[in-house]
Amino acid sequence: MRKTIKRRKLTPPEYAQRLGVSPNKVVGFILSGELKATNMASRRDGRPRYLIDESDIERFERSREVITTPKSTTTRLRRKANPGITEFF
Repeated sequence: MRKTIKRRKLTPPEYAQRLGVSPNKVVGFILSGELKATNMASRRDGRPRYLIDESDIERFERSREVITTPKSTTTRLRRKANPGITEFF
């Protein structure tokens, strides 16, 4: 007998509340393809009813994770000064 794993699915307003952003922001992530969701509307041409799976939320959050580098390894490159240009600032 197969065990079925039930994953919780969130609506855009529920996920938006978790992130502290507006539901429109979450729908924007869905429409841009950055966040995967399933449209559970009864009609294809009707108003969309998005549901977002927990695994897709984890994938989305990992893709937007900020990775910092130690300051000692980063160097800022400056343009070489052009001797024919006088800077006034």
